[in-house]
Amino acid sequence: MTEIKLKWSRRKQERPAEIISAAMDEFVEKGFAATKLTDVAKRAGVAKGTLFRYFETKEQLFHAVVKHALTANLSAIEQAAVVFDGSLSELIPMLLNRAAGRMGDSRFPAILRMVLSESRAFPNLARIWHDEVIARMLGKLSDLIKAAQAREEVSVGDPNLLAISIMGPMIMALLFHEVFGSQSPYAPNLEKLAAQHADIILKGITVKESPQEV
Repeated sequence: MTEIKLKWSRRKQERPAEIISAAMDEFVEKGFAATKLTDVAKRAGVAKGTLFRYFETKEQLFHAVVKHALTANLSAIEQAAVVFDGSLSELIPMLLNRAAGRMGDSRFPAILRMVLSESRAFPNLARIWHDEVIARMLGKLSDLIKAAQAREEVSVGDPNLLAISIMGPMIMALLFHEVFGSQSPYAPNLEKLAAQHADIILKGITVKESPQEV
């Protein structure tokens, strides 16, 4: 009897994650507008009433999906930036390389494309994505750039714009794969792009040491 209760308890604890995973699949396949909570519940193997115990609205469920995507794909990158104590010249290649690997999750770019295509009709989608993903990632990178500028390691410039310059090509490459597919002859290799772009951006923003006078 105790074993049955433990299995039931574990099953109950896993339900939110199962619902979120099912919702992510539904959003990716159908988009936000066409996704129905009844279909999410069916896909997750729970009653609709059970789903409503955890998520009262579709927007709440989408918020949970974005947080899950962030945790699964970006938290490791964010954490690496937090604990890193080297130079920005060392950090940027590492961040871009990790981003290339994490962004390879097929559902992450699909959710981003959904946000872009449906945010006009559902503005809260863009707000949730901005607050949970954009603000966190660009905010952290901007802070690191400011610190590097204070050390006179990086050229003067708007840290927010520099952060966008660093991450922009990776996001564009991600959307390229999602919209046009990986079979296009122009589909960028994310790992190679990360390495090449890191080299280019560092040559542009790193302060060069003045030659010593003899």
